[in-house]
Amino acid sequence: MEDDLDGFRLLTTAEVAPLLATAVRHAGGELVDWEIDHVDRAPGDSTVATYTTVVDWAYGRREEVIGVCCRLGGLTGTDTAAELYVAGERKVALWFYPKDPDLPGLAKAAYPQSLAEICNSHKVFSKQVSAEQLSLKMIGYRPRRRAVLKATNLNTGEVVYVKVLREKYAKQISLRHQLLLDAGIPVAQILAATDDHMLILSQMQGTSLAAAIFAPHPPCDGGELIALLDRMPAALANLPRRPPWAESVRHYAEIIAETLPSLRPRLDAIVTTVEANLDFSGSENEATHGDFYEGQLLVNSRKVVGLLDIDTVGPGRRVDDLACLVAHLSTIQHMNASQTQRVHRVIREWVPVFDTRVDPAALRLRAAAVIVSLATGPFRGQEPNWALETTRMVGSAEALIKQIT
Repeated sequence: MEDDLDGFRLLTTAEVAPLLATAVRHAGGELVDWEIDHVDRAPGDSTVATYTTVVDWAYGRREEVIGVCCRLGGLTGTDTAAELYVAGERKVALWFYPKDPDLPGLAKAAYPQSLAEICNSHKVFSKQVSAEQLSLKMIGYRPRRRAVLKATNLNTGEVVYVKVLREKYAKQISLRHQLLLDAGIPVAQILAATDDHMLILSQMQGTSLAAAIFAPHPPCDGGELIALLDRMPAALANLPRRPPWAESVRHYAEIIAETLPSLRPRLDAIVTTVEANLDFSGSENEATHGDFYEGQLLVNSRKVVGLLDIDTVGPGRRVDDLACLVAHLSTIQHMNASQTQRVHRVIREWVPVFDTRVDPAALRLRAAAVIVSLATGPFRGQEPNWALETTRMVGSAEALIKQIT
């Protein structure tokens, strides 16, 4: 495995099957089937993958999610909280969901019995809830990073969202919520915070902008979006700066090129253009969201009534927030003809408004760079046509650059 420095080949090919079988057998079961579900790779450093498996246990057959991490130079830090195995000459960290070694709260959040106890102790719902009355749905799981679950009290109809975080982020995110709430920004209330880094958040009202952009009429105008961002409290500029997505364009381009070498010349051209024409000095201190796109916004009556996922708020440039939104709108997948037409109409209406607030060339270049980061998603999520979708996204980045060259 000399040429497999970060474990990528090991974890993304049939080479991983004996490792999965051994781990399942060690836990008392027999591996029946498996398929790769999610891949996070830092080329030349590490690979993290999850697998959906079918396992025969003494009590019957069921699906299990197994995560595996491999690092160049061996395992470190919280890897030791997982089960450690040897694959060839490599040590790997392996865990059965929900025992993610970086998300200690997930083991409680993922089960109705333990989550009901937490909800009751913090008076999250208007009435006590039993495990049988609590319905859980996984909204998103990024291995070793974060998880979000939706919890519904079937007795009262109340809904909360459970965010499970790494230790170093939990207090920071609580602070961000409070700063935004104090400034009147429509964000969720924190109903409970636990010692194992779990936040339980209130449900917000409104329609997701991600759905509303497909409506017959635009859900809001571009000025409304800018106005929301401009209301962000100045105190956010005192928080640690998180580099914008565009700043890592070379990193994400390399991830794509490693999996689709035929795209390397096109990616190199994008990176060269972006880096030659943008300033990434980090000198501006506007209060920003940091990951601003349609899935993070709730709307009603052409107004923004909710702002979600504020983990990344802090100092930055307004252009990066708007570029993030343009990038996401430009790369929505699996639309039919009517949906495509409506999204294009929204882009045509909003971008000229954005151009009056920020430099138009910087907006397009930064949006193109964000698209490169998004183009790692189809492979990471192991979508069936990931190569085609990735290529289409790279084409969208090129199209934005062509608007200014």
